[in-house]
Amino acid sequence: MVSKAADDDFLFLAEDETNLEAETQSSGEWHLLIVDDDEEIHTVTKLALSDLLVLDRKLVFHHAFSGKEALKFLAQNPYIAVILLDVVMESDDAGLKVVQQIRDELKMDEVRIVLRTGQPGYAPEESVIKEYDINDYKTKTELTRNKLVTAIISSIRSYQQIRTINQNRIGLQKIINAGANLLEQHSLHEFSEGVVTQISSLIGLHAEGVLCAQIEDDGSSSDNIYVLGAAGHYAPYIKCKLERLNNNRIIQQITTCLAERRHIFTEKDTVLYLGNIDHAAAVYIETNRPVEDFDRQLIEVFLSNISIGYENVTLFQQLKHAAYIDPLTKTPNRNEFTSLLQETRRLDPARNVAVLIDIDHFSDVNDGLGQETGNELLIAITHRLVAQFGEIAQIGRIGADVFGLIGPEQALTPESLSGIFEMPFQCSEHSLQVNASFGFCRLRDSAMHGLTILKHVYIALNRAKKHLSQNFEYYSAQMEEQMVDRLVMLRSLRSDFQKDKLQLWYQPQICLKSGHVLGMEALLRWPQPDGSFISPAVFIPLAEYSGLIIEIGDWVLQQACKQLQSLRSQGFAHLRIAVNVSMPQFRNHRFVQSVIDCVERYQVDPALVELEITESVVMDDPKIVIAALNKLKTFGIKVAIDDFGIGFSSLSYLQQLPLDRIKIDRAFIQGFDLPNGTLIAETIVNLGQKLGLATIAEGIETQAQEDAVRAMGCQEVQGFMYAKPMTAADLVKFLSKSEA
Repeated sequence: MVSKAADDDFLFLAEDETNLEAETQSSGEWHLLIVDDDEEIHTVTKLALSDLLVLDRKLVFHHAFSGKEALKFLAQNPYIAVILLDVVMESDDAGLKVVQQIRDELKMDEVRIVLRTGQPGYAPEESVIKEYDINDYKTKTELTRNKLVTAIISSIRSYQQIRTINQNRIGLQKIINAGANLLEQHSLHEFSEGVVTQISSLIGLHAEGVLCAQIEDDGSSSDNIYVLGAAGHYAPYIKCKLERLNNNRIIQQITTCLAERRHIFTEKDTVLYLGNIDHAAAVYIETNRPVEDFDRQLIEVFLSNISIGYENVTLFQQLKHAAYIDPLTKTPNRNEFTSLLQETRRLDPARNVAVLIDIDHFSDVNDGLGQETGNELLIAITHRLVAQFGEIAQIGRIGADVFGLIGPEQALTPESLSGIFEMPFQCSEHSLQVNASFGFCRLRDSAMHGLTILKHVYIALNRAKKHLSQNFEYYSAQMEEQMVDRLVMLRSLRSDFQKDKLQLWYQPQICLKSGHVLGMEALLRWPQPDGSFISPAVFIPLAEYSGLIIEIGDWVLQQACKQLQSLRSQGFAHLRIAVNVSMPQFRNHRFVQSVIDCVERYQVDPALVELEITESVVMDDPKIVIAALNKLKTFGIKVAIDDFGIGFSSLSYLQQLPLDRIKIDRAFIQGFDLPNGTLIAETIVNLGQKLGLATIAEGIETQAQEDAVRAMGCQEVQGFMYAKPMTAADLVKFLSKSEA
């Protein structure tokens, strides 16, 4: 170990001092950070280097007295060029840990680090430098002033080289991105606007006050110079003559640039020459500062690339072609397919049909086997489509996993297309069996415009994907009318919900044995201006499809909890409220917590809140539903299964559900008059009894129906015989009267 006194002795032995020539000019600064827990080290280091100029720049010193302090400073000041770092500070390896965090956490790969230590042999120089990105490693006893100066100069040079390489890399990436963006433009005006915007981005300026102009003759005057593209406050002058700008300096600078075919760089502005004698343009930029040499080089490289595109009409034709071809399958993309639809509709609508093919669960292939395998699958499908229909139909890829065909209706049938997917597709080592859904549109049944035809085929495809019995659908005008009606209704529903026009009504649930009200089912109502109501069977599926049901469901639960709170204050603290829950609500990751939060917010007994789910909800995704209900059940929430017996029940899942109650659907109650009409209801009641669940029959309208369910052993009832759904105010009146 070397003592602190010995550390101090490293301070630049007199015989080792070098008389450096003083330099009077400096352009810029180099920032150094000294990290050492000995304050005197900071002082003598700064003193030793205070008169040093490196590459015509002076040194600016910053100080940190611990590793933690150094990291905090660097996180806020990433411009440091060199760090003089003590190894031993808070701990024996504090400096090495700082290096690791600088590189790994702060991602500072440009800054150069010189390690200094008073413990010779603490860490082998080679292993330290290999393990950590360190520029130099010295013991304090050997680090004389001359060696310190040498280390600083070499470190700064290294820093500048690394920074230049990184800037070149970033600049090159900007050029590549800029060129790609510009070469996608098909309009000369769009191209010109892109040039001025991208140049501004390259040199770190906003696009304010930028324009591009083209000359039609020799450039001797501004009479035939036009503004092709502009940004900022010059944008209104696009397609106007340059003289319309009414700015003599800009006119003169652009005219000079075009006449002399050279770039112009001044303190106020920059004018760049683009093209050749036949195709010349000038880009004027209001910089209000000189453009740095590095940026000039970047711009010149950019312009040399853009000039080729500007001059070469053939290139634009090729790019235009590329814009209409899918690069993966080499077939027409969505744009070209839309044009083909329109052309075929114009020439031969009578016998041709348009088809969209959607690969079912394609995302599972990408997620499970990787995008490369997914691409191979798309190529394999393309090859099979071409082999089967290539001679008679136009084939394109118009979406990630959607193919399109245009051809004779007699050849493009659901059967022939389904045959494409009968055999598995070979993708590398995988043999993939996939299915597909098909949307058809006879061109004679559609419009003249290609986009409209494509929309019609998509309507049919979306209908096909919802079919349970078949995987295809043909477009008809009624489909679009129905879709428009649905969209109009959905917009109206969203608007009315936001305006708080939806209502929650309640239908009492009665105990058969005592005749007392046990609770209520909360029923959503959507009133209309004429006093009518839109059926929940119509608007609830719309809300589920759009995702609006999540917000509506939260609102319903809040209203139900408020009602429980209100009933408690009016002496009806024992009553429960049942709330219907749909599948989109279960899929919302916040659903369980939102229910618990709502119950706690309104301070109601969880046992008085009952969630009603249908069999279809359970069967949609049993694992999600069962997991959510178990969490809610643990909290004390009650659960009932609604419309039991209507769906395709799975008794195994029924056993796993944390149920309290089974509801017998009204369809079975209304069928009591039929032969064996009570059989299913009796079975449900018996099943409930075996499982230890209460049973409630809904839709009771006659005394005979009540007598029948009573005889079966059903405990609770609900229906028009007792009470119709009613508002909250009417519910209180009903309860007061029934318990009077």
